[in-house]
Amino acid sequence: MPERNYDGVLCIGDPHLSSRVPGFRKDDYPRAILAKLRWAMSLAQRENLLPVLLGDLFHYPRDNANWLIVELLELFQGTVLSIWGNHDCNENALGDDDTMMVLVSAGRVRLLDEKPWVGKINGIRAAIGGTSWGKALPDSVSSTELDDAELVMWVAHHDVRFPGHEIAARIACREIGGVSLVINGHIHKTLADVICGTTTWCNPGNIARVNRGDATRAHMPGVLKLTIADGAWQRTRIDVPHEAFDLVFHPQITSDVAGIEDGSIFIEGLKSLQQAKTSGGEGLMDFLDRNLAQFEDPRVRQQVIALAREVLAHA
Repeated sequence: MPERNYDGVLCIGDPHLSSRVPGFRKDDYPRAILAKLRWAMSLAQRENLLPVLLGDLFHYPRDNANWLIVELLELFQGTVLSIWGNHDCNENALGDDDTMMVLVSAGRVRLLDEKPWVGKINGIRAAIGGTSWGKALPDSVSSTELDDAELVMWVAHHDVRFPGHEIAARIACREIGGVSLVINGHIHKTLADVICGTTTWCNPGNIARVNRGDATRAHMPGVLKLTIADGAWQRTRIDVPHEAFDLVFHPQITSDVAGIEDGSIFIEGLKSLQQAKTSGGEGLMDFLDRNLAQFEDPRVRQQVIALAREVLAHA
């Protein structure tokens, strides 16, 4: 059978799939994010693009509903490349009890840590390698070890020092010999490219908005399309269809309730949480963090926190 020639690559950042609702989302999060991933996979099929997942396919590493796994088994057809992120593993490495391993064992996802992919893109011999979360990136890559690939791309899932992400960064962008392009997941927002010698670092952001922060409000979920022209990688970011921020997130709950005595604000605020329930209890814990300081007795604060955790553990 002749080797398949792809027209390009489609990088899909951090879907954070979950059968439970994380963060402060008020929509049907599991179906909404699955729809975005399905849209991206359909785009890859229509345009003959090789799909590459940038890690954190799942938000919770285990205990994901069977229906979600079944839909992914049906969705991932053909070659789907991936690395794993910190949310994909319960411990410091991917284990047999992690949901991601079900897809790997079923042959629906091919992990790039084990062996880089080598094939044709726009008629050019190209290679795609990857380094999962917590692992060290290579110092250099030899084309002789990659079937004499003319262009090499690498995907990672790390806290990289991009402009605008310096405080949380753990590693710096650097030249990696033999690698012309590094595509990084993990950081959810889109950041400016960094060029280090012959290596360009790119952080396209993810397709899911999990949290409610200012960066999330400004972020447009999207994928990164890569093609090859004139012996170099060409990049195009494509927005993924999504709802407006205020339609998918609960509003911020404040403790300022007009016309209520100070001693009753806490109780009134708890009532308002009924309008912003999340299965993970983020709304409750956020509210407690911001309001428990009004109780001077530390024993009261400890008892409230202990009770909240006990309730959430059995929710």
